[in-house]
Amino acid sequence: MRVLVTGGAGFIGSHIVEAALAAGHEVAVLDNLSTGHRENVPSAARLFEVDLRDRDATAAAVAEFRPEAVSHQAAQASVPNSVRDPHTDAQVNVIGGLNLLDACTKAGASVERLVFASTGGAIYGEVPESTSASESTPPNPQSPYAIHKSTFEQLLGVYRQHRGLKSTVLRYANVYGPRQDPFGEAGVVAIFIDSVLAGREIFINGRSREGDDGCVRDYVYVSDVARLNLMTLSGAVADSVVNVGTGVGVSTHELAAAIVKLSQREVALRGRPPRIGDLERSVLDSTRTKRYLGDTVKLAEGLAHTLASYAARPGSGSGSRAG
Repeated sequence: MRVLVTGGAGFIGSHIVEAALAAGHEVAVLDNLSTGHRENVPSAARLFEVDLRDRDATAAAVAEFRPEAVSHQAAQASVPNSVRDPHTDAQVNVIGGLNLLDACTKAGASVERLVFASTGGAIYGEVPESTSASESTPPNPQSPYAIHKSTFEQLLGVYRQHRGLKSTVLRYANVYGPRQDPFGEAGVVAIFIDSVLAGREIFINGRSREGDDGCVRDYVYVSDVARLNLMTLSGAVADSVVNVGTGVGVSTHELAAAIVKLSQREVALRGRPPRIGDLERSVLDSTRTKRYLGDTVKLAEGLAHTLASYAARPGSGSGSRAG
């Protein structure tokens, strides 16, 4: 099978590329390398250095490679950035996505199935205590990022009905693992590990006030995300929408303390005020995740693997310091 991965030079996308190659598929990557890295793309995969906002270049790349399945991972992925600059978020996450859909459904296109990386961590809005958001929970997006992801989900329905493009939506919880970028505001696990390895104090953004335990999130390891993407690309997932999470809520303070303990280093934890655009609590119902994957990677195991991978990188411990 010929598989195209948009955003395949990035964190999650590169793991999907590796999984697809390991399964024997022919793989190409479409990425503008604005946040992805060329070195993340295996030599066995073809790289189209293209920005999805460039409609003609996107159409040309899809027409040249003629993928049978597309994993759409490319995105503007920062909630705070979307609040500060909703126009850019819409250009990337909606218009760029539309350019891809048009390319996939152009006369003569060979695309049979598209998998979309949506957000379970933001699309449902606040998730009340002692509950988890299932796929049937009505979306309640509270940031431009979540609104645009929800918009694109609805556009997929239009293209499914009127252009015959089969698609599946995977709503990710907070994904973490090797190769996540510690620079910027997204990827709290990578940010905390980078700080720990550099011997810097960790700053925890408050949930409702400075000094509390921070927001509660559902953390899912990237290998599980890649596995479910590969199953979906091959047609093994029957549901049209699937949460990708663990169903376990972890506070930011709990996460930071676990990373510090694994590192066997002494690092101070400091409080900060709540961050703009952050939900207080987001936990996903993982019933469908477990139906397809079975057991998922436990947080302690995933953090240990991630910490080891960052510790082995040259120049580790030089990134951002907030989460």
